[in-house]
Amino acid sequence: MAFAKILLLSIAAAIVYGLVHDQITVRVCIEYFTIGHPRIIASEDPTILALLWGLVATWWAGLIIGVPLALAARVGSWPKLEAPALIPSVVGLLLVMAICAASAGILAGRTNGAVMVREAPELAAAISPERHHLFIAAWAAHSASYAVGFLGGIALTIVTVVRRLRLEGKARARQEPRPTMHDGN
Repeated sequence: MAFAKILLLSIAAAIVYGLVHDQITVRVCIEYFTIGHPRIIASEDPTILALLWGLVATWWAGLIIGVPLALAARVGSWPKLEAPALIPSVVGLLLVMAICAASAGILAGRTNGAVMVREAPELAAAISPERHHLFIAAWAAHSASYAVGFLGGIALTIVTVVRRLRLEGKARARQEPRPTMHDGN
């Protein structure tokens, strides 16, 4: 059950992040969702699109990150970590992801969109040229979120193993008898 709770924490965190992230990026460039993604709903409503894509595009990322995290927290004989102990680390990762996504979006949005014309001419033709830089901004924000999320998930898994090793070391230190002092006899 503890394994499942960690898995659910990871999936829920990814979905909540995705919902918030997409509510912002859909307002930066709705074309990112309507033209840059396959149609999965016949709606142009930005809120509905962001809610749908926030769920569809993130639950699996939470699962991919959650499985190794849960394994790192629960498998083996070392002291085990419960889901609540991982919440601060998961929230920290989400904050780093948000900062990186915002930074990437802002930096990429400062382009004139020429990269889109060169790298994705079919998209460039479907989107008004004055909105190309906004599409690139939304794309960069999403790309940064995924990249930082997956790399951060690996780091979080490693940190979790190290944390358990330290707890094991502390537990052993408390159990080992202290050396006795000999008076030389």
